[in-house]
Amino acid sequence: MAEVALVAEVGRHTGSAAARRLRTEGKIPAILYGHGIDPQPISVDRKALRAALAHEAGLNALFALEVDGTRHLAMARQLQRDALKRSVSHVDFVIVRRDEIVTVEVPVHLVGEALGVEHADGMVEQQIFQLTIHAKPADIPSAIEVDISGLEIGEAIRVGDVVLPEGVTTEVDAEEPVVIGHSTRMSAEEEAEEAADDADASGGDTEG
Repeated sequence: MAEVALVAEVGRHTGSAAARRLRTEGKIPAILYGHGIDPQPISVDRKALRAALAHEAGLNALFALEVDGTRHLAMARQLQRDALKRSVSHVDFVIVRRDEIVTVEVPVHLVGEALGVEHADGMVEQQIFQLTIHAKPADIPSAIEVDISGLEIGEAIRVGDVVLPEGVTTEVDAEEPVVIGHSTRMSAEEEAEEAADDADASGGDTEG
């Protein structure tokens, strides 16, 4: 994963009034912490942060954060958003090291076409949209791809079936289904039971 350069300003005042002034100036209040440093109030340019988070890595972007002449390798955590505008109103940056294992969530993308399901007029149901993984910062993938080409009705692709990139692991239960091939047709037994229920209901409404 490529690092995203971002310059932070130090010496910001804390408090809600100061934070509002910063946002009016096009800046986002933030805090930097981790690996033994005291939490340090900082601010970053709103447009620069938005562009960084629009990177394919999204919230798992790896930042080369320059703070008062010192560069830190950091990741954004606990983004706070405005309840109405949904824009970022505050962000925590945590310092990481290249050789440490971090825990993040990455999106799960389905690739390929489940023709066996489509030809049977079935439905592909995705169960897991975000997978919690462990990896070194540079090894974090932008997404986990799951090939559904071989999926058939009544089958599931489970976490244990997913091929993870090198250096990536997960502790999610291997039996958890990621995607399932469902039938949208009723079985003959279900149709018979429904017909019997309808007949019983009709008979019950008849007055003798």
